[in-house]
This record gives sequence, structure tokens and C-alpha cells, in this order.
Amino acid sequence: MALSRLALHKHIRRLKDPRINRRKRHLLGDILTIAVCAVIAGANTWPDIETFGRQRQDWLRGFLPLPNGIPSHDTFERVFDRLQPQALQTALLGWLHEISAALGVRHIAIDGKTLRHSGGGSSSLRQLHLVSAWAVEANLTLGQVATEEKSNEITAIPRLLELLDVGGALVSIDAMGCQKEIAAQIVAGGGDYVLTVKDNQEHLRADIEACFIKTYDNDCQGIR
Repeated sequence: MALSRLALHKHIRRLKDPRINRRKRHLLGDILTIAVCAVIAGANTWPDIETFGRQRQDWLRGFLPLPNGIPSHDTFERVFDRLQPQALQTALLGWLHEISAALGVRHIAIDGKTLRHSGGGSSSLRQLHLVSAWAVEANLTLGQVATEEKSNEITAIPRLLELLDVGGALVSIDAMGCQKEIAAQIVAGGGDYVLTVKDNQEHLRADIEACFIKTYDNDCQGIR
């Protein structure tokens, strides 16, 4: 696959620019590309993103126009505040999916984690719980869906799968995702699955154990 087809700007240039034309000094594609590169490099704040851009301006000019140099941190903040989050997520996921296809992603691990210090305790905010899809070989997060609590993972996983291309991949999920509908959705997308089975699935664990015992007693005859 040609490198140009994996370019980030190809996806983000489709986004609608929320700014007034006469107030634009920087290209939307430049702003978003710098921000994404900065975050990947470990930037956590708007000033961090501006600093990243200024320190790597020569490198960035190798593939970005930058007609007025590096935007200020206030510009980064204002632009991202006005962008539609769902549209931005769609653009970034499209880029990540092309990368994962080029890398030949074979194993996607889906799991839910609660973000530390995101709420609870003396805070009035609820803790943020994210269900993420992780491309194991590429060390790449392919998508995330937020839920209010861990028990909502069952409804979040199908929404996350809708964002993914699981064709040819092995999708692994813990016992929370051991549901017929989720397994069917993975198969319909062209993938295979490995689901953890615990006692929360009535009779299923016992049926699996009985199957293994019967196979062992028959000296694994008939296994292909």
C-alpha cells in the first residue's frame, strides 16, 4: 500500500472547518495534524502541542504548508472546542483502520478500564469507563466507547465493533462480552472470536467442560 494512502491529512481534510473565513490564519489540516502528532508524542495540554510544533517546525514543513507558521495554543484550543467530536472520531478512525490494514492486524483485544482519577470520591463526577479495541501486534488503539460503568460494557461492545473492521482478525473479549449477539456480530464482520467463559453464563461452562472431558476420554478422536 502506497504511503500516500495512509496520510492523516487525507482523512481530516474532509472535516467541516468551524471557523469564519476571514479569521483563518492557519489551515485546518495543519492544526489537526500537528495536534495528533503531538498527542502521539506525549503532549497533554494545548501549550504542550504548541511547543511540540515549534520545536519540530522544520520536520513538519516537510509535509505541511504552514503558511503562517505554528498556531498558538489558544488557536488549537478554540478549533478543537468547535469541532464536532463524532466527525473527528470518524476521520481519525478511518486513518487508523488504513494503518491497521497495512500492518495486517491479526489480533484485536477488547477490554474495559476505568480511567484513574476521573471521578468518584469527593468529586461530583462519575468515573469515566472506556471500552477499547487494541491491535495487539501494532500496539495501537483502534477505537474507544465510553460507558457510565462496567456493567454497561455489554451494550458498549457492539457499538465499538461497529467502528471496527474485524475482517480476518481474531477478536478476544473477557467474560463480559460472552454474548451470542456479540459473537454473531464478529462473525458477520468476517472475524473470528475467543470469548472467556465464566459462571455468569448458565450451563455454558459446564457444557464446555463436558465436551472437553468427552473428547479426552475418546483420545481426541474426530478432532481436526
